[in-house]
Amino acid sequence: MAELICRNLRDGALEGEHAPALTLKGSIDSPLGPLVFNHILSQLFSNISAGKSQSRGILLVALSRPPSFYAELLKCRGSDGGSSNKWLSVLDCYTDPLGWKSRLMERGTVNNTSQNTSVNATLFTHVKDSNKLLASIVERGKEMVGEGKGRFSVAIDSISEMLRHSSIHSVARILSYLRSHDQVSSVFFLLNSDLHESKVASTLEYMSTMRADIVPVAQTTNGQRVNSENLSVVEQNFKRGKLHVRFTRRNGRVRVTCEDACVEDSGIKFTPVSLEDGLTAQSLVPKVQFNLQLSEKERLDRENVVLPFEHQGNGKPIEIYDGRKSLNNTNEHRDASAKMPLTNDDSGKGEIIYFRDSDDEMPDSDEDPDDDLDI
Repeated sequence: MAELICRNLRDGALEGEHAPALTLKGSIDSPLGPLVFNHILSQLFSNISAGKSQSRGILLVALSRPPSFYAELLKCRGSDGGSSNKWLSVLDCYTDPLGWKSRLMERGTVNNTSQNTSVNATLFTHVKDSNKLLASIVERGKEMVGEGKGRFSVAIDSISEMLRHSSIHSVARILSYLRSHDQVSSVFFLLNSDLHESKVASTLEYMSTMRADIVPVAQTTNGQRVNSENLSVVEQNFKRGKLHVRFTRRNGRVRVTCEDACVEDSGIKFTPVSLEDGLTAQSLVPKVQFNLQLSEKERLDRENVVLPFEHQGNGKPIEIYDGRKSLNNTNEHRDASAKMPLTNDDSGKGEIIYFRDSDDEMPDSDEDPDDDLDI
């Protein structure tokens, strides 16, 4: 549920716990990942600017879009330039990620191509160096919220671009450090699952408390080319999709939800999936070989079962055997009495009769083992 994701990112981390993290997975079949990422970013920015979030700012690592794109995005959502500079800081890893343009400008080969934006952006030219990238993220975040107990959120618009220049071990180390940092409130990033092996996505999902998968509403055959027949299916996946969200709570329990995502002129809209179509129910109920629900006949039969010690209200006194009654009225005692009649002298005495289980048992096994002790 997109609203629940935004609320968890807004609330941030509890004292002594790691910051919540979201892995947002998109694919080529359902290219709505950037739109969902922009929606979550805008919602978190609105909560921060309104003072409703634990975080006091967002440190955005821009790898797939320039800072001007996010400045225009927030402007369309009702933000002005002043609030953008105050609540948002962009680490620009898009303009010159490897420092090639900077070296060409130093030589005079090209002119300065930097663009003035209404957001606070810092050019970063060492994307391959994971240590410098982590240090720059923490440093820029501290500059935005100041030293002390102020917290900031970290957003990475494309973790796939980061994995182009660094190994999964280095990226996982960055995410682990950010989640355990005292001043980080929440972390969320976008992953294109088509560009990586399944173990890479599994590693990032394992480090996250929330996982959101964007799946297409209409499936196409693998390897099938786009033609006039399946063009409508492709166009439908560009406008609609399903958002499957998996939450891992603090007590270890897992919650799974599903929503419909639809692209509109005002942005992307999410609507809960009704139980009538069976998608949510099938995903939550495990596949077992027996029925988990009772029929009407089974329910009536269960209600008519007579419990062993239940009083039936037939006027007789309630008699519940508590394990301390005599066995005089039992069938076993009557059979034993028939074989061994009691005399008047033995009527007030109790007796224990032992029968050997088998002939293989030792003859003295029924004797007192302490008879040979001098007590």
